[in-house]
Amino acid sequence: EQKSSSVCGKVQLYSLRLCWEFLLRLKHMSSSKSLLASPRAWMSVLVRVFPAAECMFDDPVRVEVTGLRPMQEVTLTACVKDDPGVQYRSAAWYRADEDGVVDLATSPALGGQYSGVRPMGLLESLEPETCFKRFSKRDVLTPACVRFGVYEGHGPPEAELLLAACTNQRGFMREGMQRIPVREGNIRATLFLPPGAGPFPAVVDLYGTAGGLLEYRASLLSSRGFVTLALAYFGFEDLPSFPDQFHLEYFQEAVQYLQNHPKVKDGGVGVIGLSKGGDLALSMGTFLPGVRAVVSICGCNCNSMAPLHYKGMRFPDLQYQLGRAKVTDSGCLDVSECLDDPLAPKNRDTIIPIERASGSFLFLVGESDKNWKSKTFAAEAVKRLKEHGKQNYEIFTYPGAGHLLEPPYFPMCYASLHKLVGRAILWGGEEKAHALAQVDAWGHIQAFLRANLAEGNPGRSKL
Repeated sequence: EQKSSSVCGKVQLYSLRLCWEFLLRLKHMSSSKSLLASPRAWMSVLVRVFPAAECMFDDPVRVEVTGLRPMQEVTLTACVKDDPGVQYRSAAWYRADEDGVVDLATSPALGGQYSGVRPMGLLESLEPETCFKRFSKRDVLTPACVRFGVYEGHGPPEAELLLAACTNQRGFMREGMQRIPVREGNIRATLFLPPGAGPFPAVVDLYGTAGGLLEYRASLLSSRGFVTLALAYFGFEDLPSFPDQFHLEYFQEAVQYLQNHPKVKDGGVGVIGLSKGGDLALSMGTFLPGVRAVVSICGCNCNSMAPLHYKGMRFPDLQYQLGRAKVTDSGCLDVSECLDDPLAPKNRDTIIPIERASGSFLFLVGESDKNWKSKTFAAEAVKRLKEHGKQNYEIFTYPGAGHLLEPPYFPMCYASLHKLVGRAILWGGEEKAHALAQVDAWGHIQAFLRANLAEGNPGRSKL
């Protein structure tokens, strides 16, 4: 009996302790409507990514935190390391709702690096820990690993305040895709093939004066159903470190390589180019048979940087006067005035005669481009097409967007080292506007390429 009485006493004490804890929890939950209305307040804090923790880099996701106290103030963070090892971080302040939930799709940020409802704000506002860096993803076979964290209170996220964390693996290769290095003839490139038998629309992908072989946009386009050839044209393997002239025959070889591939649709290929790659894309669309669709992203309407040769002809380049550069307070160079005026009579021969092309053009422009006057260049290109009775173009200009319009959710690069200049230069852009522009432009790029690379009459450019 004594043993039984002792056990009963312990049970009573334990029950009293549970009741006391229950009352304490009720006190914390006093701002909610009822106990049943806030079941998450009883749970551990969790941060989760929907629809899945693994996705493609250009996929939007929904970040949700549960298990918080009603109206609890927290700081949400994101961090990711690029291939060279540079850390990119972001942080924003939130307040849980009455159920102890923060859902980035509906919950407004109260401060930090941004405010208001921004479902992808943590990714869009990522900034490098080291100044003047551009997010670099050279190895597309491995995903970018983003770590989301939830910290107690509003302020600097410190380790001892961490409540929960999770990772989001953002990949560049969909299951079933193929990545094939191409060293055929003069071509130095990487070919990406979508899953399936095809045939698929095909695209040549060009970047600008960064040089080398950049594959991330090509791999993402391929994940959306395009055969894509990421093409290097200087600063890679046995190619010149920077050529004093360009030969269009090299790019023609790349077009022919795609046209001969068994997984490529008949009827011509597309070209997409950023910056210097933009005016090369315009030249390809103007002079090369089989190019049906051209996307110029913050490009020039003139041949730039070096003379262009094709079939014994020489097209001069619009001159670049670095002496016009201005040094900003941050120590970067503003080079937006360095390129000569394409409308000056002496520069008339540098203008690409795009009216000769029978394919179509898509111009994408960041109005806050600090590299050069891409808005003016695109407007002049469209004006030239109109003057020749052409309607084979689309143009989208983005207020607040800078020069480096990348696929969605790449961190905006406002300034970074320019290899040719040898110093950091401004690219321009306002974070939120630039992020929205990247998402919108990505949709237009895919729609434009699909519409113009459907099987049918091949585009024929002519001299």
